[in-house]
Amino acid sequence: MVKVAFVGCGGIQNEHYKHLCAMDDVRLVGHCDVEKARAEAAAEKYGGDVFTDYKALYDKTKPDAVYVSVPPFAHVGMEEEAAGRGIHLFVEKPVATELATAKRIAEAIRKSEIIVSVGYCFRYYDTVSQARQILKGKCPSLIHGAWNGGMPEVWWWRRMDKSGGQVVEQTTHIFDLVRYLCGEVAEVYAVASTGCQNHVESFSIHDSSVVSLRLKCGGIACITSSCVANHSAQVGVEIVTPDMTLSIAWGKLTMKEDSKVTEFTSKVNIYEEESKVFIEAVKTGKRNKIRSSYTDALKTFMVTHAANESIRSGLPVKP
Repeated sequence: MVKVAFVGCGGIQNEHYKHLCAMDDVRLVGHCDVEKARAEAAAEKYGGDVFTDYKALYDKTKPDAVYVSVPPFAHVGMEEEAAGRGIHLFVEKPVATELATAKRIAEAIRKSEIIVSVGYCFRYYDTVSQARQILKGKCPSLIHGAWNGGMPEVWWWRRMDKSGGQVVEQTTHIFDLVRYLCGEVAEVYAVASTGCQNHVESFSIHDSSVVSLRLKCGGIACITSSCVANHSAQVGVEIVTPDMTLSIAWGKLTMKEDSKVTEFTSKVNIYEEESKVFIEAVKTGKRNKIRSSYTDALKTFMVTHAANESIRSGLPVKP
């Protein structure tokens, strides 16, 4: 039986609760949130104790694993404390807002050798695995990615110091897909627009951005983000090679070869899959099926962090 506790009890954590409580080999032992009412609501529904301090949660419940689902600015020691106690971690993306914080956490994890999975859930689509196999050995020439939509309602998302902006907090999934499918990034150059959301209280992120990537394999990518496009939402990646064009939008994979078009639809729930893999790794000690380790997630964060740095400086940045 794997004892699981939670730091942060809102938002995406509700998705994790749903799948974990359905597993016979998992027991939910504790819930921690700075808003006590959310922890109480989770405990009433799923069982376990209530906390507002993560150290007390760790000390009292002695979990085997902890799910950390807090806003980007709120990574304030819970990962390092878990690592020091030998508690395995599932950490939601993005891993931080500041590079120094992410590197400090990564070092604590490295020293502890705990199992860590980061919630880049798109990697768990069966169609993404299929695309990865199709692209194996091929050189992508052009990649276009996008996360264009509306603005989430949570207050911290629209503040640069709290979320890191849309590139870091949301479009990070697209940057991660590009890395996962096409390889590492050599250089980042980005521009952004502001002014469309001046009427929104405490709004300090970019309205829209365009990020150009030069990949180490020789290909190039352009990734757009916008939180003013609720009337024309677009989320996905298109990858062009000399042989074909692959498009991935949520769980749907489309492959175009000359006049032939083939479509594949995902048959899995990505949140369920990532938790199954993580829990199995905790039980067996084998982490080979985890698709995003903390070290890997740090690389994605460094690319998005470089994009923000390029916007500030007006210069290309090596992540």
